[in-house]
Formats: sequence, C-alpha cells, structure tokens
Amino acid sequence: MAVEGIEGVEEAEPEALAEPRATRRYAIAPGYRVNVRSGPGTRYQIVRVLQYGARVPINCQKPGERVTGPYGTSNLWDNIANGQFVSDAYVNTGTDGYVAVRCA
Repeated sequence: MAVEGIEGVEEAEPEALAEPRATRRYAIAPGYRVNVRSGPGTRYQIVRVLQYGARVPINCQKPGERVTGPYGTSNLWDNIANGQFVSDAYVNTGTDGYVAVRCA
C-alpha cells in the first residue's frame, strides 16, 4: 500500500519498509555433535549430524521419545527443518517447556 507524499510522490508506508524478523536460533550444547532425525525419537533415521557449536531454528515442537541430555530429560523434539528433529535435551532454549508452536 502506498500513501501520497509531498508533490504527489508516492511513498511506501513504514510497515512495508521493515525487513522480516530474523528467525531466532538456539545453541546446541557445547561439545556435542547432535544427530538430526527424521522424527521425534531415536528409532527414526539419522538424516545428518550437527557440527560442534551449531545453532538451530525451532520451527515447531512435538512430544516424542524421552531423552536425557546436557539440559535434562525431555520428551520434546524440536523441528529444525522439514522432516528434521533434534531432542530438546540438547538445545539451550532456557526452559523445559515449549518455545515454539506445537507441530501439526
């Protein structure tokens, strides 16, 4: 949407100029190379391994297999990309609960 400015020049509204918010990324526990799985449990296939010092987005979260890691024991799994999950017990979210919407 545009608005009329001085001398009839159209200017974009401030909201239109704003850049999209950056996706928040969370740190994987230091010293760990974490398996990324195709679903929320260790029985799911490993699709890749995160490198040391990785930071990941959390698109959504869902309950699954209970896992113990450096940040406690949790049954939450974080979706970091399409078909890719990591146990929340290895992700420094600052809480034991949900930080994102529940996956469908």
